[in-house]
Amino acid sequence: MPAPRGLLETAKKQRKRTPSKSKIAALHFCRFCKAPLTKTFADLGMTPLANSYPTREQAQRPEVFYPLHARVCSNCFLVQIGEFAAPEAIFRDYAYFSSYADTWLAHARRFAQNTSERLGLGPRSFVVELASNDGYLLRNFVDRQIPCLGIEPARNIAKRAREAGVPTISEFFGTKLARRLLAKGKQADLIVANNVLAHVPDLNDFIAGMKTLLAPRGTISIEFPHLQRLIEGNQFDTIYHEHFSYFSFISAERCLRAAGLTVFDVEELPTHGGSLRLHVRHAQDDRRAISAAARDLAARERRLGYEDVKTYEAFAERVRQTKRALLALLVKIKNERRHIAAYGAAAKGNTLLNYCGIGTDFIDYVVDRSPHKQGLLLPGTHIPIRAPEALKESRPDYLLILPWNLKEEIMKQTAFIKDWGGRHAVPIPEPVVL
Repeated sequence: MPAPRGLLETAKKQRKRTPSKSKIAALHFCRFCKAPLTKTFADLGMTPLANSYPTREQAQRPEVFYPLHARVCSNCFLVQIGEFAAPEAIFRDYAYFSSYADTWLAHARRFAQNTSERLGLGPRSFVVELASNDGYLLRNFVDRQIPCLGIEPARNIAKRAREAGVPTISEFFGTKLARRLLAKGKQADLIVANNVLAHVPDLNDFIAGMKTLLAPRGTISIEFPHLQRLIEGNQFDTIYHEHFSYFSFISAERCLRAAGLTVFDVEELPTHGGSLRLHVRHAQDDRRAISAAARDLAARERRLGYEDVKTYEAFAERVRQTKRALLALLVKIKNERRHIAAYGAAAKGNTLLNYCGIGTDFIDYVVDRSPHKQGLLLPGTHIPIRAPEALKESRPDYLLILPWNLKEEIMKQTAFIKDWGGRHAVPIPEPVVL
């Protein structure tokens, strides 16, 4: 299926855009506390940007690969990778649209309903979402007639949000934009920052911007994949260049506290393989006491060694073992002359495939529901992306689910492969045929 004209143009822009040398530098010092970085968390070799999908024409030209080496700070225990590509090169035109995952849309609806009721949000309130994508979450506040604003740096995605009726500006967020909004009389009763904190290279400026924009009695809701779950679930494929930082509760709380913000509550969520939702207020707003859940989680992480470098260093060997096990499984299947397709042209899958060296010699094609990716190729491996209907046409023997965090949803959508004896498989936490 040919790629839509709009995304073909976006892909061309991505390939033409080369970050300036001044913005491409290895990370030698912690982006939060500035301590030297000397300890490896996971070295995944050289990979392209996980969301830079080439056309077939572009695949005939050289492709840029960057080091994907996560390190842990021995001082503050923030896990992080270097800024080898400028955010403008990664996020100005982006291929990920949130509205194509049913479970994520349901998650957003529940959040909007519960938070609106808990905080008493109404027509006089103001909600801001940072990295608001295509308006998938804020449209729930629009439906409730709660004034809101999306801030989304990807111009192609921000345009889609505005078309859906969600007020959206296309800029990178930080103290500069926060002060500009404040000067216009805008202060947020609720700031939502779902899965964006990891995407920010200038972490301190981003958090200071949230502090500036937050109303005196406002609330910040921050969601991010929990580093404890990443380690326990062997989720190394969630490491890619768009994710600059990887947070434990302890490290996130430390970063926010330094800016004058207080985490007063926390929820543990199943999303993205295990995430945290932090409830944050101004430090001087003492109306809401720190919950037992927040105190207990901090104590648990300390007990599990999340303030000990050895905990992080042990992860590297698990990553290498998973690579060997996945390759052994795929070699066995191919030696039996079986055909393998994959589901989900997701960033995590691109990290996995490039690190393991898996291309079209193992996987015939990958299917994805997003029409914005269909007709393009996966970065690095150049596996073609097709519509899900391709599965019924080619009837693969195995379907490798790359976004394993959506395993149940995808298995339900593709249960028909059992009609011809097809089987599902997942690579994480360990490679297994289901």
